[in-house]
Amino acid sequence: MEDAFTRAESRALDRLSTVHAIQAFLDRTPYSVEKVYRCPRSVLRDRRAHCFDGAVLAAAALERLGLPPLILDMRSARDDDHVLCVYRVRGAWGAVAKSNFVGLRGREPVYRSLRELVMSYFDHYFNMERQRSLRSFSRPLDLARVRLPWRTTDRPMARIAARLDRMPHTPVLTPAQLRALRPVDRRTFRAHQLGTDLRGVYWP
Repeated sequence: MEDAFTRAESRALDRLSTVHAIQAFLDRTPYSVEKVYRCPRSVLRDRRAHCFDGAVLAAAALERLGLPPLILDMRSARDDDHVLCVYRVRGAWGAVAKSNFVGLRGREPVYRSLRELVMSYFDHYFNMERQRSLRSFSRPLDLARVRLPWRTTDRPMARIAARLDRMPHTPVLTPAQLRALRPVDRRTFRAHQLGTDLRGVYWP
């Protein structure tokens, strides 16, 4: 199945030659408030992405660097889910991510397990009512095993998102911990909205 980048697209991806360059590209890319999915080709063309689009773009870029194109879903309550592109360096996990919120972007590869990586997002993951909203996470989906033209065609993206959503998710809280959660303080709440596009915010 044809899924090849053009020369111009390949040159653009070749400039994303490190994990930090990929993250910087996503940070410069305006957040997409549209309810559409963009494949990596479309992200490069439109210069817009939400978290799913950004994770898949990062996966395509990491694949060109010789790393597996892995994406992971973090499921929430009364909030948007969040998708990461995850990778390993010398046995430690890191992430590249696009987000409308400062604290939900990438992570350095210093985490010993996927759970440890996911839990680094816990205190930064809250909704507009200041409720901590992270609840569970999936195992990584290896896009190299997805026999669809996800690199260059928008059409498969909704199917991939649905497949990721159907994967088993591991809870991050016990019922007792869930009942004991308190709202995020207002200072933290305000700080995490630096640069947020309110048109793309989930309102409970």
